[in-house]
Amino acid sequence: MRVLVCGGAGYIGSNMTAMLAAQGHEPVVYDNLSRGHRAAIRNAACVRGDLADYDLLVETLKKHDIEAVMHFAAFIEVEESVREPLKYYRNNLCCTQNLLSAMEAVGVKKFVFSSTAAVYGIPADVPIPEDSPTEPISPYGHSKLAVEKMCRYQSRAGKLAYASLRYFNACGAGDNATLGEDHQPESHLIALIIQAAMGKRSEVSIYGGDYETPDGTCIRDYIHVEDLCRAHLLALDKLDRERELIYNLGNEKGYSVREVIETVKKISGKDFRVVEADRRAGDPPVLTADAGKAKGQLNWTIDWPELEPIVATAWQWHNSHPDGYPD
Repeated sequence: MRVLVCGGAGYIGSNMTAMLAAQGHEPVVYDNLSRGHRAAIRNAACVRGDLADYDLLVETLKKHDIEAVMHFAAFIEVEESVREPLKYYRNNLCCTQNLLSAMEAVGVKKFVFSSTAAVYGIPADVPIPEDSPTEPISPYGHSKLAVEKMCRYQSRAGKLAYASLRYFNACGAGDNATLGEDHQPESHLIALIIQAAMGKRSEVSIYGGDYETPDGTCIRDYIHVEDLCRAHLLALDKLDRERELIYNLGNEKGYSVREVIETVKKISGKDFRVVEADRRAGDPPVLTADAGKAKGQLNWTIDWPELEPIVATAWQWHNSHPDGYPD
């Protein structure tokens, strides 16, 4: 299948592009390279463009005879979204509307959307099932939920078949640890801790050590990027038969902040300074996925269930790319 990978130069998008190619598909990357990296695309076809450019989107969809679109081009920083909400609504919502309009104009109906567990806000039940109330507490979460609703109505108008995949915490490095995280600035916990182990930051902060968890720190669900990407392939295949799919993608295991820190120390053999800071507003004690629906309906399996090997792939990538991607 010929698949347009929007945001294919980013962390998850580049891993998805590599997996699509390895499985015999024909990925075409569409990315403005504002937050992605040309080196992560490798030899895949690439169109440098913005999702705000309707004419270029239509031209690209036609020129490459695209059959399906995967969308990874959202902004993802919760704190930034609180500071600059219009930036997030413009990129995450308005640009996605532009993309869907271009798809409708050309007649491309299959759409796999990179959503987020942030659509749930502070959940009433943990592990979180897909039918948990969607009450996001940040502009980031709101923008993603708004896209999901837009897709739902477009589907019910007979113009779209979509899968909305709600991620928990993507991590690790894929394709034999050759495609990893290179965010500027970095905000993901495992990458931040690895930077401390490499001496690139002076300390790691724990935001709150008095939660009602076994060691007092927040517990989160960490899923390897390759497990995420395989779920996208399975969802894409299922869109041949169904028009609306929503799945949680998580490991279903929770690891505390202290456990992640100790795992990085073990893998790296390095010690570093850890400081305790005040809780952050809106941080629930535990966030883990109920991914049973994806496992049952997609026959999706988790190949990376344990934290230590996940961290090992990330450590390997960061050490082979101490300054990130060369571009």
